[in-house]
Amino acid sequence: MQKVHCEWGLNGIELLRERAAVVVIVDVLSFSTAVDVAAHRKARVHPFPYGDEDAARSEAARVGARLAASRRAGGQLSLSPASLMKLNPGERLLLPSPNGSLLSLACGQARVLAGCLRNAKAVAAKALSLADGRDIAVIPAGERWADGSLRPAIEDLIGAGAIVEAIGFDGEPEAVTARDAFRSALPHLKQTLLWCRSGRELVEREHELDVEIAAELDVSHCAPVLRNGAYEDAA
Repeated sequence: MQKVHCEWGLNGIELLRERAAVVVIVDVLSFSTAVDVAAHRKARVHPFPYGDEDAARSEAARVGARLAASRRAGGQLSLSPASLMKLNPGERLLLPSPNGSLLSLACGQARVLAGCLRNAKAVAAKALSLADGRDIAVIPAGERWADGSLRPAIEDLIGAGAIVEAIGFDGEPEAVTARDAFRSALPHLKQTLLWCRSGRELVEREHELDVEIAAELDVSHCAPVLRNGAYEDAA
């Protein structure tokens, strides 16, 4: 019988990628939201591991993509969803990130989608179609503590729960718990994202608009699927 699973981060992917036909990466603040905004505009997003700028420049040149800058650069394309609102159709963007990109590239032979609150229903529908009766893994990315260990992030648990809810059938207990977290947060999604740790960090860095964009529920019909190394809208 088909099941939906929910486990955290890279360890969760390593546990489930051989079992699940489809893996949904949920990094609400902000990789998955940025991918949704870009793919909604018919751009293609190439995930790339964060930290090696020379390698990122080389890869961007190889695939003919614009290289996203650090959020700190300001006024440039970056992980900031707001910065991607004016991408042109057909553009390619190389998007380094410490969580979402890393996880996107670790899923083996499973089909990979980028899910968030904005596209929860669209991604759930596409996951069900691609899975064709096989299992689905919904992976909240989480953040990192200073020592590199996983910091579970409530916004990713809620985003994963929104997708589980839209999938429409009970899964493993971890998936049911994520769904219940989403249901609990639903009446005050925006406030929850603005006041959670990750949201406060972005607000303090003057990226409140990014949090507000991420908190919009089901405003996008985009289902970004990773194909040939890039996310594109497959809805």
